[in-house]
Amino acid sequence: MMDATSTAGVLHPYWPRDLLIPTYVANDRSMSEILAFLFSVSGVFLLVTWLITGRKGSRLGTWRRLAVCWFAVCGFIHGVIEGWFSLYYDAIPGDQSFLSQLWKEYSKGDSRYIIADNFTVCMETVTAWLWGPFSFWAVFAFLTNKPYRFVLQLIISIGQLYGVVLYFFTEHRDGYAHSELGHPVYFWFYFVFMNVLWVVIPLVLVVDACRQLSTAQAHTDKSKRN
Repeated sequence: MMDATSTAGVLHPYWPRDLLIPTYVANDRSMSEILAFLFSVSGVFLLVTWLITGRKGSRLGTWRRLAVCWFAVCGFIHGVIEGWFSLYYDAIPGDQSFLSQLWKEYSKGDSRYIIADNFTVCMETVTAWLWGPFSFWAVFAFLTNKPYRFVLQLIISIGQLYGVVLYFFTEHRDGYAHSELGHPVYFWFYFVFMNVLWVVIPLVLVVDACRQLSTAQAHTDKSKRN
């Protein structure tokens, strides 16, 4: 991608091309380094959780273990990565900390992050400080067989689904102006694929939680009649 010059004369790779980012400093880490970190750490959370849920005596089946792994990875992404954005969004353009560089890289797919768009800041703050801790709580709840585990699954998944639908819809209303529309990496991988996961998986988990809770309620109602 060719760098563009903003109206302040600062070179940057973001869309729209005339975006004003006066404090922007280019990353000194490559895309491969940043993505390797993201997927490696997420993989560690997934692997460790998979091993823990498969220990001897575990009541969790394969599907449930995968769901718990999902919540563990969500806890990391929401609490750490999105938590960083929620705290330092105004400093990210000129900051060279690793997580700031991660956000500058991702912003090539959605420049709302590099300009600290109001919706994006609010949405990520809620995601970080609610769904991050709640995701780790869900992991604990499933590992210890808490009776409220499917309530947590339902709450978290609806919250995630609501947030990502608003995320996509607000950008659609803006005419996809904050990315290079159709770019195989920045648009399709960063913007679409990395976010559509939070449509598909939470939707499945909402249906699953509703079925589990409906079954439990039906059993309770039957017990009362007897």
